[in-house]
Amino acid sequence: MSGKFDAKSHVAHMEKVMGLTIEDDWRPVVEAHIAATQKAAELVLSFPLDEEVEAAPVFEP
Repeated sequence: MSGKFDAKSHVAHMEKVMGLTIEDDWRPVVEAHIAATQKAAELVLSFPLDEEVEAAPVFEP
């Protein structure tokens, strides 16, 4: 990822792209959730995997 992720800018951009209206009272909560999701994604993407690793074809609990 290039540069620092900006949750506020991302929410504003996606609001326009998706044709949504986010009320001002909800905006900080939405931005906080997007920022938390980005941090979780960063952790997942930073986990090292071998090149040979493949996803299981069938989930078996």
